[in-house]
Amino acid sequence: MSKSAMILSLLITGIGIAQAQQPGRAYRTMLNTMYKKTVPTVDVAQLKTMPNVVLLDTRSKAEYDVSHLPNARWVGYDEFDLKRVADIPKGATVVTYCSVGVRSERVGEKLLAAGYQHVHNLYGSLFEWVNEGNPVVDNQGKPTQRVHGYSRLWGIWLKKGDVVY
Repeated sequence: MSKSAMILSLLITGIGIAQAQQPGRAYRTMLNTMYKKTVPTVDVAQLKTMPNVVLLDTRSKAEYDVSHLPNARWVGYDEFDLKRVADIPKGATVVTYCSVGVRSERVGEKLLAAGYQHVHNLYGSLFEWVNEGNPVVDNQGKPTQRVHGYSRLWGIWLKKGDVVY
């Protein structure tokens, strides 16, 4: 394990312990530590009021297939290519998300650099969406309680839904 991976693991574990004592605060602390703040964020409540939003899921295809936000479009993270979003107008309102918002922030940076004007990152991403009791759908578009936890280390932040890996 690299030194940076070890430090990240210790940080997440420490915050996870704090989470047992103050769940919401620990999650926000973790997010604020991980985010570079290069893409404007929107919270779940704000997203729910946004008209004509294009939702981009930046997780792996396997994560997306387990569950995703209704009407979200998979674009991936490692596989992300601007060709996948070429049909989206540069003036469209775009919201990216992943599990907690780190991968989606990186994709949001690429969209902004490519000239997309109204790009936002969903604060807390899919985990926050589910934790607040909002619905997700599977790869058939059917409601599901299953949520991909990314890894056992990250899955601790999911408080609702059936976590799968």
